[in-house]
Amino acid sequence: MIDSSGNNLVFLLCTPRSGSSLATVILQNHSKMFAAQEMWFLMSLCDLQAAPRRAYGGSGIINQFFNGVLPQESFDSACRAFALQVYNGLLQSSAGAELAIDKSPRYYYLLEFLDRLFPLSKRIWLIRNPLAVLASYKKVNRHRGESFAVEQLLSPSFDMKTADLTVGLFRYVHYFGGDNPYAYRLRYERLASDPRTELDGVCRFLGQEYEEGMELYGDFMHSAKTELYFSMGVGDPFVANHTKPNRDSIDIWKEVLDKREIELYGRVLGARVFRELGYEVELAEAERLTGVRFPEQPDEELLDKRAKQLADATGCRWQEHYAMRTESAAGTELLLPEPDASGVKPDSQLLQLQMTVRALEQRLENSAAMQSQLRSQLDAARRKIDRVKSLIPFGGRLSRLASALSNGGRKK
Repeated sequence: MIDSSGNNLVFLLCTPRSGSSLATVILQNHSKMFAAQEMWFLMSLCDLQAAPRRAYGGSGIINQFFNGVLPQESFDSACRAFALQVYNGLLQSSAGAELAIDKSPRYYYLLEFLDRLFPLSKRIWLIRNPLAVLASYKKVNRHRGESFAVEQLLSPSFDMKTADLTVGLFRYVHYFGGDNPYAYRLRYERLASDPRTELDGVCRFLGQEYEEGMELYGDFMHSAKTELYFSMGVGDPFVANHTKPNRDSIDIWKEVLDKREIELYGRVLGARVFRELGYEVELAEAERLTGVRFPEQPDEELLDKRAKQLADATGCRWQEHYAMRTESAAGTELLLPEPDASGVKPDSQLLQLQMTVRALEQRLENSAAMQSQLRSQLDAARRKIDRVKSLIPFGGRLSRLASALSNGGRKK
């Protein structure tokens, strides 16, 4: 069972199109692991604080409640309790499973939230050559009849795929930047080329033994877990075309992307991230194919723009260059003192005062924002008045001149 700190819970993290479907369809074959398709539900919990517009109204009230009345610790504790019910319920439905694996690529959206809820969870970072990720986007969208042009990376409009390929990638790079006993780096190319060796390392990281043949997912097609996996209909539409890992997609970027597209994405990401991820050879090949040396640093202006667009579109906020945190205290549940003989909790008054202060602070922040908006409108109105006033003397002279001309220039 999963406890309140996240023991026995595993997050498989990566950007979309990084090979997480392949990794999941293999890991779920282990008798001690439950790994369904993408769950995403933690994002729904996190978004409760964003208070989007709803048909029944009350967005301001909901925002005030979650961000002005309810203590953050209480919110996190409630979300943790809900998530535990979900994860442990899934484990109970899978006979013999001890570990729940949540594979949700866009969890880069809520890494701080994830760490607060389950700091002792295990986190696997699935890494793939960024150019192959881009090529997979192009290939899968073409297969589904959906439009996706690499030029969208430079478009002024916002698209979630462009956030995945920019903000999402660098969020994971910073998050997994240091050494941490709760983190494991799984490389897609090695999983595809030598699955037995890679899975042995993953299983040891998760405290389990490798089970012979678990990578041969074609042999498990009629198992309950595999049928559930494919019934969800998300992820890589091509993974079912094979029965075991293969190298077919490792160099897909050379076939699917043209030189212009390779150069564009290389300039957006910069050369440094390729080296940090271990793709020096692929970087050199890309520069040879395009005849261009990519800049060392990423396009920071574009990355900042995409981060702002994502924040504006979702209401999500995060720490810049956030790195993984695993402090056990972050996962403890909020426990209030027991009532005394009178039935009153000793710290209840303090908690109510803290909630009141937080609500007032929220109202002050809203008031300050409103004052700033009204001040801007007032300044704009004053500027218009000043412009009109500046024309009045000149307008009076024109009127007198026109009157004199109409009288033949005679003075009265």
